[in-house]
Amino acid sequence: MVIVQEVKPEEEFILHNLMQFYSYEFSKFIPAIQLEEDGTYKWFNLDKYWENDHFHAYFIKLYDELIGFALIEAQSEEQPNTIEEFFIVAKYHGQGFGKTAAVQLFNRFPGVWTVYQMEKNKPSQAFWKKLIDRLTDGYFVQRIEQGKHVQEFHTNSFKKVK
Repeated sequence: MVIVQEVKPEEEFILHNLMQFYSYEFSKFIPAIQLEEDGTYKWFNLDKYWENDHFHAYFIKLYDELIGFALIEAQSEEQPNTIEEFFIVAKYHGQGFGKTAAVQLFNRFPGVWTVYQMEKNKPSQAFWKKLIDRLTDGYFVQRIEQGKHVQEFHTNSFKKVK
C-alpha cells in the first residue's frame, strides 16, 4: 500500500537523507551537481516547506518503508499546482508506486496542475506524459518551455483509473 505522508519539520533530516539519492540520480543530467568535501551532496534549502502554506513536503512510503518523496507548490484555484521535485528510489521504479503516489497528490490538491521535466531526463518525461495522458484521457496541454517539457491539466478532466 502506497502512503503519501506529510513531512514534519522535525523529520527534515530524513528528507535530506533521501534527497542525497535524488541528487545522485540528477548528477547524470546536471554535471554541476558535485559531491561536497564531506562526501555528501549539498543540502536543499527547505525552509519554505515549513514557513509557507503553499509549499508541502511529503514522504512516499510503501507500507512503512520510505521509497521516495515529493515537494509540491499548491496555489489557489487561480494558480496552477506544481510538482517541484518527485523521487522514487530506483529499486521501486516501474512497479506503479510512483503513479499511485502522484495520483494521491493530484487528488489532494484538485485543480490546475503544471508538471515540468528537464530536457535530458527522458525517463521522467516518459513517466509524466504517460501518466497524465492516462489520467486525463488525453485532455492535457504539452509544450516545451525554456528547455523543459511541460504538461498542464485540470484534475476535473481525470477519468476513473484503477
